[in-house]
Amino acid sequence: MLEKIQKMLTIRSSSVRVLLAEALGMYMLMVLGLSCAAQVVLGKGEFGHYLSINLGFGIGVTMGIHVAQGISGAHLNAAITLTHCILGNLPWRKLPAYLLGQFLGSFLAAATVFGLYYDALYDYTKGNFTVTGPTATASIFSTYPSPYMSLTGSFFTEFMATVILFLGILAIHDEKNNGALKGTQALLTGILVLGIGMGMGMNTGYAINPSRDLPPRIFTAIAGWGVDVFTAGHYWWWVPLVAPTLGSLVGGLTYKLFIDIHNQPVPECGNEKGQTDVESSTL
Repeated sequence: MLEKIQKMLTIRSSSVRVLLAEALGMYMLMVLGLSCAAQVVLGKGEFGHYLSINLGFGIGVTMGIHVAQGISGAHLNAAITLTHCILGNLPWRKLPAYLLGQFLGSFLAAATVFGLYYDALYDYTKGNFTVTGPTATASIFSTYPSPYMSLTGSFFTEFMATVILFLGILAIHDEKNNGALKGTQALLTGILVLGIGMGMGMNTGYAINPSRDLPPRIFTAIAGWGVDVFTAGHYWWWVPLVAPTLGSLVGGLTYKLFIDIHNQPVPECGNEKGQTDVESSTL
């Protein structure tokens, strides 16, 4: 009986399976990360500090990968998915399913955290949800540059942080090089994100992921923060979309040129088949 029910519930469309896996993995990542951000901001320093946010997103990435990796490869990042398409590691026809899943999971996570902390948000702001000012709370959900940052400096920060992110991910999953032990990739990727947050988070909040930043921003615009979420920081909102995408592509090409093409398996004598295919890296 249970086998029949399981068979009935099994989704045959690979695109739908990918969409749901990316959505659930992204939801896990974002709920853990945004919840930590909410506690730090709304708790006024009594329930965590900046490191708490770094740890929350690092743990969230680890758990999100564990949730989705078997079905979709757990990209959980629109910039990385797009880079895989550009590099030929992923068919373009699968791009919409990945992006929709990531954006859906991220949006629902923002709504969940909003619901979890609504009373605390209302108490902290007296019902006045703002992007800037002494009781600003929009940064719980999306990233914003520090007041001292120029738009150029902010763009460069996000670009470089994503270069490091994708270089690290490719190294972790490169079995021809010194890849991580099987089963440890998710943990090491989470540690990588933790390190990026600890070392490069001060300037812009290290979005490094369009799927992490845009859906919660749209949610906050709807939920009471208004259009200021798009105009703040000299119209900062587009930077977490473009800079990580370019950074991911440059990171992928850099790893290919500096490491991958110099570390190909040597064909055996008489083997005319040539180089073997390389599976695309995950996250």
